[in-house]
Amino acid sequence: MKHVVFVLHSIYAIAMGRLPKQDKDQVLNEVESYRLKAGLSRGELAEKVEVHYQTIGYIERGEYAPTLALALRLSEALNCSIEQLFKLKGKVDE
Repeated sequence: MKHVVFVLHSIYAIAMGRLPKQDKDQVLNEVESYRLKAGLSRGELAEKVEVHYQTIGYIERGEYAPTLALALRLSEALNCSIEQLFKLKGKVDE
């Protein structure tokens, strides 16, 4: 049963946008920095944007690329633009 749960969890993670670390299109972000500046915990930010607090952790660690709708909610909640929050790894130095 443990293997079935692990496989289902892995499929869910892949389907929901979690990115492999070596992905050249990895999305880098400043969510944690802006969250801390706003004085919000992960849980408080998660409530504001209507996701689970663990999702905020995944985003901050670069393990999850948020949907456009979630990115818009995050930028609104953190009072900044999407461009201030997110960049493609290959575009950072340009």
